[in-house]
Amino acid sequence: QEAGGPGATAQEWRRPWGHPNLQGTWSGDDVRGIPLQRPEELGTRAEQTDEEFAERQRGNDQQVARLREGGTAFLAERGVRSFRQTSLVVDPPNGRTPPLTAEGQKRTDETQARRRSRPSSWEDRSLYDRCLTRGPIGSILPVIYGNGLEIHQTPNDVVIRYEMIHETRIVPIDDPRPRLGESIKMYMGDARGHFEGETLVVETQNLIGKTAIGNNGNGPPLTPSARLVERFTRVADDRIDYSVTVTDPGTYTAPFTIAFPITPQPEYVVLPYECHEGNRALANILSAARAGDCAIAGARAEG
Repeated sequence: QEAGGPGATAQEWRRPWGHPNLQGTWSGDDVRGIPLQRPEELGTRAEQTDEEFAERQRGNDQQVARLREGGTAFLAERGVRSFRQTSLVVDPPNGRTPPLTAEGQKRTDETQARRRSRPSSWEDRSLYDRCLTRGPIGSILPVIYGNGLEIHQTPNDVVIRYEMIHETRIVPIDDPRPRLGESIKMYMGDARGHFEGETLVVETQNLIGKTAIGNNGNGPPLTPSARLVERFTRVADDRIDYSVTVTDPGTYTAPFTIAFPITPQPEYVVLPYECHEGNRALANILSAARAGDCAIAGARAEG
């Protein structure tokens, strides 16, 4: 059945100190099949037709059947619920990210050129390849596997632990202290949170200027002046509605919003992600590139 049915009342989703209860293990697996950007031919149609949705449900029903036969959510990584969204981008109405600025396009082209070329150093590979980070939004966007996240709460903080590349964000709630100075930049930025009714609002700035909005944190690199506003709203026992509005005038010509539900999965456990900078993959990539350089130099020397 379609996800998002009625659950408990909002008053029942409370921590002992009164904050809305977001705590638990969640996942983006249920929306893995929804593209970030809407196919252009769909225009402003935000939801699937009944026929399209029935086809999506059939695929998920087959997945549920396999899970019941002894599979696991980790092996399946397709989710067990269906949603009608035609794209994860919900604003602008065409479901597509706004055009890049001239400077944003230039930085994107330069970054992609480095990724396609034989790397001259580790800095030519992505932050994801280097096992450093996927950034705050790349860490929650659904990908091929590892979409789990844990949310923990105290009266003063919300802690979000992402499965892939073992990121943990500590979000102070109603922190009266000044934000970090402009000179301090971080991969996950400086996040501050507050509650607006039933919604946790997290505002992040002071990004390092190398992370991006896209699968595994790849895509047009954001500038250090980018601002992210995330919202987490508990709407059912098995659903949190998540959204993020991205504002970065140095990269995109207008703000845009991504939104999708995060949900629990059967028997899902956030597993250790044993990835670190300087791991074998990166060493192999660089050693192979240097071997290629030597082979080319040798061939040239021989005429």
